Amino acid sequence: MPIEDYLAHGGKLTSPGNVPARYRGELLRLMASFVDSELAASAGFADTINDAPGIKSRIAARIVLEKADHAEKVLSIMAEFGVDTGRYEGVHPWAARVAREADIGATRQGGDMRLSVFHYPLQGWVDAVVMNVLQGLAAKVQIGEMARVSYQPLAEVFRAVAPIEARHAELGLEGLSQIAATEAGRAEAEASLAYWRPRVAAGFGAANSARFERLSRMGLRHRTNEVLLAEWSATVDAHLSDMTLI
Repeated sequence: MPIEDYLAHGGKLTSPGNVPARYRGELLRLMASFVDSELAASAGFADTINDAPGIKSRIAARIVLEKADHAEKVLSIMAEFGVDTGRYEGVHPWAARVAREADIGATRQGGDMRLSVFHYPLQGWVDAVVMNVLQGLAAKVQIGEMARVSYQPLAEVFRAVAPIEARHAELGLEGLSQIAATEAGRAEAEASLAYWRPRVAAGFGAANSARFERLSRMGLRHRTNEVLLAEWSATVDAHLSDMTLI
């Protein structure tokens, strides 16, 4: 069976040696987006640690370290494909952000592959908690999808990091619930929700994506952008309703 047909019928690959060129390119693109997003998220959240009240700063520090660790795990797989990982060892502006009022849609910026949401700056602790909740719930959906990729070693890494990333969202939800318990906190959270929700949604990609069909035949995607976005949106609505934030 040709390897393209093998993949289209649910086959799995286990080493760089039997990976077709086009598959390799799409797989590396997927991994680079995850690694760059994790490093950008880690760098951005690190800047908010000093804004965290009391013990929450320790929780924030743990999230920063765990996201960097997840990036390293995927980066090690990229290295097996001969990728020069030297740029990750040097200085790269992972904490760089566009202006707060900018609207870049889903466009990549600044020479790396991070999701567009990680180009926007955080403004204080409440804003960081809101962004962590929305993006954390998005990551739960997105990593669940990536844990099914046809390159088995990468799927195993995603399955390993999934519960840790899910815990990041849970910590954010706990913090947001406390913030929403006061009138002032709720007002600030609502403003941040209005800012971050469309920016996180953009990370799910365009509807009716032509790339989806190609990736689906390779076993690198299984559910459409629309389905993933709808799942995330319903989950967000359920949590915000519980906190009377919608």
